[in-house]
Amino acid sequence: MDFRRQIARNKRDSWFLMALVVVVLLILGFVIGFAYWGDYFGGLGLLGVFGVAAIVWSLVGYYAGSGMALAVSGAKEVTHDQEPQLWNIVEEMSVAAGQPMPRVFVIESDAANAFATGRDPQHSAIAVTRGLMTRLNREEMQGVVSHEMSHIRNYDIRFATLLGIMVGLIALIADFFLRWGFFFGGGRGRSSGSGSGGNAAQGIVFIIAIVLAILAPLFAYMVKFAYSRKREYLADASGVELTRNPVGLAGALEKIAADPAPLKTANRATNHLYISSPEKKHRKAGLFDTHPPIEERIARLRAMAYQGPADVAVAGEAG
Repeated sequence: MDFRRQIARNKRDSWFLMALVVVVLLILGFVIGFAYWGDYFGGLGLLGVFGVAAIVWSLVGYYAGSGMALAVSGAKEVTHDQEPQLWNIVEEMSVAAGQPMPRVFVIESDAANAFATGRDPQHSAIAVTRGLMTRLNREEMQGVVSHEMSHIRNYDIRFATLLGIMVGLIALIADFFLRWGFFFGGGRGRSSGSGSGGNAAQGIVFIIAIVLAILAPLFAYMVKFAYSRKREYLADASGVELTRNPVGLAGALEKIAADPAPLKTANRATNHLYISSPEKKHRKAGLFDTHPPIEERIARLRAMAYQGPADVAVAGEAG
């Protein structure tokens, strides 16, 4: 499959995952609202309260999150004079992507890794480790930077923020219900029906709400991590679109996978940003992994390098 088809497929899959989270949010709000108050409007009110809180909190992270990620990672901004080759590569990929030049940062770590951050191309940054710059040649560095530039170009961080708001809202609603549902007894409001039949129906919905409150956050987080894995595939394919050279990125990922040095500045909050998870790598992706198996990513990139003559010609003409 050539890179254009991979980009189209991954975009469709990402929007589908986003839609799943919205559906879960709506179902959870309705069931909990009905369990408490016996009507749909109770669910809407609960969604509104938690929605405002989650949006306000997410906006703080949306505007300040980039600086926080760079600071926590120990990244230091560099100039062209300090790192001319890195700066030139970032500039080349910016021109290829038709995007503004991101700020350039270096993390003084022996580990080989990199990440991009920023809410949009006008407020973006690319950070690479010293270990990555030491181990990779120029072609491979182009592959890594093109991958990170693609995250910026594809608005992945903005999309992830929106998804995070909804996933966080699901967790907040579920946690509130599990903490206070039994305290208040549940179903204290008016029933949707009349007599014992209505009370029984509301009691059944209350039990369903408990089950959903336990399972919905787990499902939402699985969708969030699945989305993260899809965006890594998309950034790989989009990076090839910029460089027309899948071999460079494939070679870079092979060296990153073979690198034993730990990235001590990484943590659970920033692991998903990196081109490869700083945590122990798995050959098979788990439901709660932020990155797909690096071996699978390399295999897909290698396959792009051996496309048929027709696909290669089309890619050449498009460039």
